[in-house]
Formats: sequence, C-alpha cells, structure tokens
Amino acid sequence: MTDVTADQGLIHDVKIHVEDSGGDGRPVVLIHGWPLSGASWADQVPALSDAGYRVITYDRRGFGESDKPHGGYEYDTMTDDLASLLEALDLRDVTLVGFWMGGGEVARYVTRHGQDRLHSVVFAAAVPPYLLKTEDNPDGPLTEDAAKEMADGAKGDRDAFFDQFTMQFFSANGELKVTEEQRQQAIELCRQSDQRALIGCMEAFGTTDFRDDLAKITVPGLVIHGDSDATVPFEGSGRRTHEALAQSELVVIADGPHGINTSHAEEFNRALLAFLQK
Repeated sequence: MTDVTADQGLIHDVKIHVEDSGGDGRPVVLIHGWPLSGASWADQVPALSDAGYRVITYDRRGFGESDKPHGGYEYDTMTDDLASLLEALDLRDVTLVGFWMGGGEVARYVTRHGQDRLHSVVFAAAVPPYLLKTEDNPDGPLTEDAAKEMADGAKGDRDAFFDQFTMQFFSANGELKVTEEQRQQAIELCRQSDQRALIGCMEAFGTTDFRDDLAKITVPGLVIHGDSDATVPFEGSGRRTHEALAQSELVVIADGPHGINTSHAEEFNRALLAFLQK
C-alpha cells in the first residue's frame, strides 16, 4: 500500500492511493471503472499474483481512498495521473488493463505518453472508441437523451441512483448475475466517490472520442466484453475497439453483463491470464 503524488497543471499534489502486490513479476496495472475503486478488482488480484505477476491497482482521483480535488476529471489529467504512477514506481514492460472508463485512460495514455513502458493493453467492457452517438459517430451506443437521464439520476438521490445502477451493471437479460452481497459491496464502493468526480467522470467517458488514440496503439491488445452488456453494449464499443486496434484478440463472454470481472470472474481471469502469458 502506498500513495503516489500527481502534480498536474493547476491542481497540485493530488495523492493517488495505490495497492502494489510487489515482487519481481511483470507488472499488470488494473484501472477501475466508474464509480468504483481499485477494490473492485478483488477477484483478479489474487489470481494474477498467484500466477507470478506484480499487480498494481489504484483509486482514480475523486474515488476510493485517493484525494478528491475540485477538478481534473477529464481524460488528459486522469491519464497523466496514471503516467505519474508508472514513473513513481518505475514500472516497465507493463500491461495496462482498463475496465469501463478505465479503457479511456489506456487509450489516451499511448497518445500522451507513448508505448515505451508498455508490453500490452487490455480493454475490458470499455468505453472506446467513442460512446456518444453523434452525426459522425452513428454507431455510438450512448444517446444524448440516455446520457442526460443518467446524469440527472446521479445528481439526485445518490443511494437510489447507485441501487438502480448496480442492478443494470450486474444484470444480463433482466437477470442479476451476482449475489446480493456482491452488489451491496459495489454500492459501498460507489458511495466513496466524490460528487464532483462522479459527474465530471460521467461527462468524460460519455463524450470523449478515442478513435485517434486507438489508431496509435501498436502493442498487442485484448478486448474482453460481455455479450449482454446493457451499460456499454458490445457492438458499439468492444467490437469496434477490436477492429480499430492494429493487433488484438477478442473474447466475448456469453451471457455476460457489464460487470464481467465480478459476475464471470473465473472466465474473465482465464482469458486475461492466457493473454498475459503470450
């Protein structure tokens, strides 16, 4: 357990909470989804550590145990936070694993910081290439009306929003794919989020275009996605990301909701470990 200090632009000395398994294995950095924290990787950390990897999780600014500054909740700054982490721990030959909005940091990292430190990248139920449906992005799965409805919900009763959100997050075809205990654990992680971070990051992952970022990635990639993801639908995100990457593998988890790293943890871990071992 440690903290990394990110010093970005006008927002100085933001402490990013990091959990590091240590060891000499090749590093794997797990980047959590919105509005959770690094603790959401609880089903992955032991499996990867047992396989000999050095596993690093961290809480994005505004979430979990990290500092909660007034701003910096756009992808350039959040990606620079990630770069500060890699530099502070001097991580090299790294695999970046980005879940949901974390996939945006993976893509933007290559644009802003290059690939010298990278071995490979993983996009798990991730938002790239571009979530918002626009005239020049007709396949974007997020309509403006749906984005507004989600934002309105988050700005209202937080507990009610998190309850509804986690039901969709973990459900496929109307059926909850995790235990109620697991869903309540996710709600507790959601409650740790700062309201400014909650809204700012929602706007960021909903409106950021990563198409040019994906075109710059040449290291090996894995795209893993549930076929029944109602939050970030596969056809508008995972499939398009796979097609956009210069070299990538695709794993589609049958009957998988958005939160596949929890609902289908064993299948998710098998796919991730198989990719890491190549």
